[in-house]
Parts: sequence; structure tokens; C-alpha cells
Amino acid sequence: MQPKQYYVYILSSISRVLYIGVTNNLKRRAWEHKQGLIEGFAEKYRAKKLVYYEVTSDVRVAIEREKQLKKWRREKKIALIESMNPSWKDLYDEL
Repeated sequence: MQPKQYYVYILSSISRVLYIGVTNNLKRRAWEHKQGLIEGFAEKYRAKKLVYYEVTSDVRVAIEREKQLKKWRREKKIALIESMNPSWKDLYDEL
């Protein structure tokens, strides 16, 4: 049996409004956001482009990291995204 994986991810809208979330199935969750199936902030601001993610096997670590990133200033979040994805391409197709 494969160990569980948990993902902390950042979505961006066209105008670069950022949404941070956590999931155990990144491909499914990103698809749900793209389809507008998840109500709330990401849907309201049309944050549909997967621009950053991290993987861990511990759900507690993922939740703590999500909380940490949500507290960061916008500039720090942008620097984190650009360290992995300098062109802000949609990473969904690579999953």
C-alpha cells in the first residue's frame, strides 16, 4: 500500500489573486477548482491556475504549512511561487 500524500497548493487568478489550500489528491482538487465546483474564495476570484505545490506524507505537516503560508505577506508568497515556477505556468498539466 502506498503511503498517503498530502499537498499544500497555491492557485492564482488571471489578476494574480492567490488561494492557498490543502488536499490529499492534487489532480482532482485542481480539476474541481478549474470546473468551479468548489464554492468560496477560489471560485469567487476565479483562482484556477495551479502555480505552486508541496508534498508531504503527514497531514498535520500539510495543515501547519498551509496556515504558515496564509500568514505570509504577499511578496513572500510570490517569491515562493517564483522559486518553483518563475513563469507562473499552470502546473496542472504536469500532474
